[in-house]
Amino acid sequence: MKLLFINGPNANLYGLEPSGTYGRETFPDIAARCHSKAASVGAELDFRQSQDEGEIITWIQQARGTADGLIINAAGLSYTSIAILDALLAYGGPVIEVHMSNIHRREPFRNKTYTAKAAVGSICGLGPLGYELAIQAMAGICRA
Repeated sequence: MKLLFINGPNANLYGLEPSGTYGRETFPDIAARCHSKAASVGAELDFRQSQDEGEIITWIQQARGTADGLIINAAGLSYTSIAILDALLAYGGPVIEVHMSNIHRREPFRNKTYTAKAAVGSICGLGPLGYELAIQAMAGICRA
């Protein structure tokens, strides 16, 4: 089973930004947790991050027919990118949306994401644990 996990803009700053909104674990620490979780559920994980909307769209398009499931934290692009939504809808496989923070307890513009429209489920507010839960859930979905 092959899973693609895409992270959007500024995710590489997890654990480094002063407000602490996203916790203390760094992006490489979170990536290591995710790879470990994927191995424990028998999945091969491709874990990526980009600041570029176009690159994210390209990755989603390339996942057609190659990734059994797609997990995405489009970060700030979650609230603005219809183009990412369109790519996710065209992907054809299951999608899970994940966010480190609880987007419903933040600024009102973060309460609704375009990417959720393409997702079978969304996980938010659980920090890095949410990333691991998304991998576990996707493995179950792909096996069903």
